[in-house]
Amino acid sequence: MTNHLIRFFRTKIYLALFLVGFVMCVGVFGYRMIAHYSWVDALYMTVITMTTVGFGEVAPLDPYSKIFTVFLIIGSVVIVGYALSIITEYILSKNNLEELKYKKMQKQIDKLKNHVVVCGYGRNGKQAVTKLQAYKKSFVVIERNKDVEPRLQMDGVPYVIGNANEDEVLLQAGIDRASNFISALPNDADNLFVVLSTRQINKSINIISRASNESSYDKLKFAGANNVILPDKIGGDHMASLVVVPGLMEFVDNLSIVGKSNINIEELAVEKLYDTDSVKTIKDLDLRYRTGCTVIGYKDMNGEYTVNPEAELKLQPNSRIIVLGRPEQIEALNKEFNIH
Repeated sequence: MTNHLIRFFRTKIYLALFLVGFVMCVGVFGYRMIAHYSWVDALYMTVITMTTVGFGEVAPLDPYSKIFTVFLIIGSVVIVGYALSIITEYILSKNNLEELKYKKMQKQIDKLKNHVVVCGYGRNGKQAVTKLQAYKKSFVVIERNKDVEPRLQMDGVPYVIGNANEDEVLLQAGIDRASNFISALPNDADNLFVVLSTRQINKSINIISRASNESSYDKLKFAGANNVILPDKIGGDHMASLVVVPGLMEFVDNLSIVGKSNINIEELAVEKLYDTDSVKTIKDLDLRYRTGCTVIGYKDMNGEYTVNPEAELKLQPNSRIIVLGRPEQIEALNKEFNIH
């Protein structure tokens, strides 16, 4: 929208400048031919006529020259006035382009519901956004550092520039309508304050927070975070696992998303797979035959996990299954059950 608006105004400015130049040429040639002025006098007379400065005539004008001057004044007033209005409008609009851009983005954010709010667009925040984009989840990023804005724009990420410690900024990102909140700020104190504010605004939201120090884990949980992630601890465990069970970790790494269309693991609510009025088993769904995907996990309504569940396991309402498959099999699963 911004680029189209700039091009639109530039086109009008070029037209206005062309008309001003055209009238000036008409005036110069008119005075040269009708009043027999020299080229310099004709240019001078045209300029003072178009600008209506009120200087005297270079030489007395005959009736034809006076009639020409009348039409030149009328034409000049209209065209110069048009040109000035266009240039003024362009200058004012250029100053307001940022505001127009923010208003357009805010309208898009206001339409979101059950989305994810990501606080911070550093290393962890950007990685979280990449995964959300891969799973086609709607989200909004809150970033305090305005210097990061060009990167957000380049990545095509909807965002709010502001301090997440302020409730107004959280509400601007739609925290009251969001289903999940990821706090990926580098400072534990900031994460703690943001988690407290978020939990106060939205009692039912699922909150995931980053923590740098293990001592902050219990505090963030007490503040209302459902999950607390320690990136340094996870990184250390991962590196050690590459020594102890390298083959397994390589396989697990391959379950991660390499590209935006390379998803090979999915978690689904059973309500998306069948009508839970009549309970079915994993065998009844027959996902392996229908889509090629394999059920590798089951989460019951109480949050208890079962790894590699039996085929006869009954899929109760409000439970979830975890399926594994190649990207094309996951895509087939989504098409088979019309999952978006």
